Amino acid sequence: MPYVSLAELAAVAAERGLTIGAVVREDEAAATETPEAELNARMARNLQVMREAVARGRAGLRSRSGLTGGDARKMAEAGAAAGEPGTSTSRPRLVGGEPLDTAIALALAVSEVNAAMGRIVAAPTAGSAGVIPAVILTVGERVGATDEQLIDALFTAGGVGQVIAAKATLSGAEGGCQAECGSAGAMAAAAAVQLAGGTPGQCLDAAAIALKGSLGLVCDPVAGLVEVPCIKRNGLSAAVALAAADMALAGIRSVIPADEVIAAMGEVGRALPASLRETSQGGLAATPTGKRLAARLFGGTPGADGTRQG
Repeated sequence: MPYVSLAELAAVAAERGLTIGAVVREDEAAATETPEAELNARMARNLQVMREAVARGRAGLRSRSGLTGGDARKMAEAGAAAGEPGTSTSRPRLVGGEPLDTAIALALAVSEVNAAMGRIVAAPTAGSAGVIPAVILTVGERVGATDEQLIDALFTAGGVGQVIAAKATLSGAEGGCQAECGSAGAMAAAAAVQLAGGTPGQCLDAAAIALKGSLGLVCDPVAGLVEVPCIKRNGLSAAVALAAADMALAGIRSVIPADEVIAAMGEVGRALPASLRETSQGGLAATPTGKRLAARLFGGTPGADGTRQG
């Protein structure tokens, strides 16, 4: 992609009266000598895989390890019950409401499919794959978006992700979970603003606000598996993306520009110790429960540093 900054990308989109997604698609077509129609078709297939993962995850399934599964179904059922008149008061009401509750359920669904070795779109990574489909599909339903608009929003998310990858990182092993779920939240927030009719500048504000909300987030998978706490972080990141989108749509600006937030994320990632960058040697992975789960799944005795001994 010829753009080295989100500010430049948004400026070109605004000047030409296009969405960020349209500019990204045009540039991809030129760079790869691929017709835009073919790029749209490829993105449409990604969208279909996202929908299939949501449907499978919401139906309920367990991971191969047995650590996780079924939470997406719980969230979806609780959200549906909350909207039914005369629902029994024995179940506590959810307090978030819509579209938040649906977005969380969808993010959990896709992440649980990933943990169960199912088919997902790694957007931008497998460990953060639930965020973008959750936000795109939930917001799309809310605003009545067409598939063409959803596809364009995915190109916008991809453009944001490309800049993050170039200026910082999308890897949890390099930058912690802020680089995975944090980046996914930023990408999703920008796409959500576009779907809601926001400007390219507001898309950038949303991306910046979302990424700031995840700055410093560590990567500490229990037993080295992309399940605990990864799956729930997908749900949380979807919520952050929606909050960031609403703030941007309300006219709230990010004091720190999006490109500077991305650069800061990269610096923070480099400053994180190795124990907090996907090695499962720190954070939640090194808690007594985390160590016990690792020992139960893979044998051996959990050591003081969280690694398995023997």
